[in-house]
Amino acid sequence: MRRTTFHRTSLAAASLLLLAACGSQSGSGDKGGGEVSPKPTTTPTPASASPSAPATGGSSAGCTPLTGELTAADSGRAFCLAKDGTLRVTLTGSEQRPWKKIAAAGDTGALKEINYGIMLRGGDAGSAYRAVAPGTVTLSSTRPLCAQPTAPGGVSCKGIQEWRVILKVS
Repeated sequence: MRRTTFHRTSLAAASLLLLAACGSQSGSGDKGGGEVSPKPTTTPTPASASPSAPATGGSSAGCTPLTGELTAADSGRAFCLAKDGTLRVTLTGSEQRPWKKIAAAGDTGALKEINYGIMLRGGDAGSAYRAVAPGTVTLSSTRPLCAQPTAPGGVSCKGIQEWRVILKVS
């Protein structure tokens, strides 16, 4: 009978494959084809046709005028919003990978939270704001990078996906 020995290289390769599989799961209930972190867009979000569409903000150095709803694809970007303008943030998650409540930091007096107007599914996060004073506010949220294992001994990870935008009110 032959004895089998695992080498460090084999164990390292298996570990890397398991970690890579954690971030590439598809069919986890998220929209967007199972992408872990959507790529930021380079153009402003198109304006919504709804009556609660956000107002366009003025242009300021280093930010894009806000002309629509913010989503997970807008992470890492800076936006401008004129005083009295409104904005809506919708982060689509899943029961297995839920977004935390959207947090505001910085000149929080520049924004006033208003009625979001719709119910959210489990795992989603959303909020709506009106610009009431000049200032710079950072909006952020997080969610688990991988779904929790459904059976004992399943693969899990401790990674966190972060969503963050900077909003300049003028």
